[in-house]
Amino acid sequence: MPHELMDEAAKSKSCMPSPRLTEVVLHPEEAFDKKLFQHFLQTKFQQELKDGLKVIPLRRSIDARGKNVKVKVVFQIANPSEIKTAYQKPEAKVSGKPVIIVGAGPAGLFAALRLLEFGLKPIIIERGKDVQSRRRDIAAINKEHKVNGDSNYCFGEGGAGAYSDGKLYTRSVKRGDVRRILEVLAAHGAPDDIRFDAHPHIGTNKLPKVIAAIRQTILDCGGEILFNSRVIDFIADDEMKGVKLANGDSLTGHAVILASGHSARDIFFLLQQKKWKLEFKPFALGIRIEHPQPLIDSIQYHTNMRGCLPAASYSLAQQVERQARKRGVFSFCMCPGGFIVPAATSSGEVVVNGMSPSRRDSPFANSGIVMSIEKEDTGKFLKHQELSGLYFQQDIERKACAAAGGNQTAPAQRMVDFVNRKISGTLPDTSYVPGISSADMRETLPPFICDGLRFAFEQFGKKMKGGFIYLSLALLYGNNSSFVSFAKIKIRYGFSPRKENYFCQRLFGETQQ
Repeated sequence: MPHELMDEAAKSKSCMPSPRLTEVVLHPEEAFDKKLFQHFLQTKFQQELKDGLKVIPLRRSIDARGKNVKVKVVFQIANPSEIKTAYQKPEAKVSGKPVIIVGAGPAGLFAALRLLEFGLKPIIIERGKDVQSRRRDIAAINKEHKVNGDSNYCFGEGGAGAYSDGKLYTRSVKRGDVRRILEVLAAHGAPDDIRFDAHPHIGTNKLPKVIAAIRQTILDCGGEILFNSRVIDFIADDEMKGVKLANGDSLTGHAVILASGHSARDIFFLLQQKKWKLEFKPFALGIRIEHPQPLIDSIQYHTNMRGCLPAASYSLAQQVERQARKRGVFSFCMCPGGFIVPAATSSGEVVVNGMSPSRRDSPFANSGIVMSIEKEDTGKFLKHQELSGLYFQQDIERKACAAAGGNQTAPAQRMVDFVNRKISGTLPDTSYVPGISSADMRETLPPFICDGLRFAFEQFGKKMKGGFIYLSLALLYGNNSSFVSFAKIKIRYGFSPRKENYFCQRLFGETQQ
């Protein structure tokens, strides 16, 4: 099939003003084979390149709505002087009074890079280990069922994403400058494809090197990172001034950036103890589902052979009505060609997450399927007020652990048996290394969640035809419960922590309140 130029104006070459955009429809082989893609670019835009213009891919997306899958690529054609880089590595050394950052996950690392750009010295305090050393503790969870409370799939340099996928897209409408984030990652060794793929992904096998490179930039510019350092208290009066560590040390600075993540329950307890203003935040909770990847490929790509196309993904959502309230059930963190991993941060609890290597070549596909939870849903835990979601979540994770034997073995049930309210006599192959045990999900999840998921699964089966629900190899895991925060800290600039809200000092000039 000949290439289809969607922008007719692209037919006139160098006479067109620059920059301009043009969209091209390609065969999957041309779009995803690096050599063929470069050959197409050099051939199609031969005249523009001769004229000294730059041809840059801005977006590559798959259109699988028809029988034949197509790939749409949007290119920018511009003079080199018109192309602006969203990020350049800082080079100047910083010194002086620091800004304290609690947590070396994505928020903490990117906060440190931003501080460097403004000439401020960051000191990152991380309860866990550096990204390479975390591997041993992650191996211990998988092989020995031992959970290190400070170094695991959630805690340590890089945060939860370092060893659970590295997807780089968001549904949030408050997106900020996404392009700049992608440029930062590419500048530290991430593949160039993330700059233009519609759903960019680095992969668990490659992301640790990117994180280590970010760390080196921070250190080279005069920042500091303290590993194996857990915050146990804040130093504050009318302003947040510093933190106290478990080893007895104290650190103070211009301000404190709290980037500890939603899994750091001890920080939420500390905030509540300090009587700082917290507020319940609606969240979502459910299970993780796993299918054979070839099944998802055949449903999405309408063929049993996907060829050079990447492992197919899906996105599903359904409104359900439970407990006199309409709520959403939706897929979350879908991992094509991936694995399910243990994401508990404490012994006696089981929670699972998903990840994919960069090539997404596992024979399995998995995704969270979760339901929205409101404060009233937390039932007997309402007495904990703003932290009722924390206790609700923790209770479900403990029930999951008990249902599967008391270690990191996960409770599991065939989807068809869950829909039909039956316990699975046997279980199919799994990607989950610690192992699975047949269980009834009603032992771990409240009835209103099970009923909502069951209804949603039946609707999903109508949208994803071809065995999505009733194939006996579709498997549910309990539980996917720790992936969004259950509480938020109310912030207003200039207020005392002992009043309604706590003080957040302006670091970068005037900030809107």
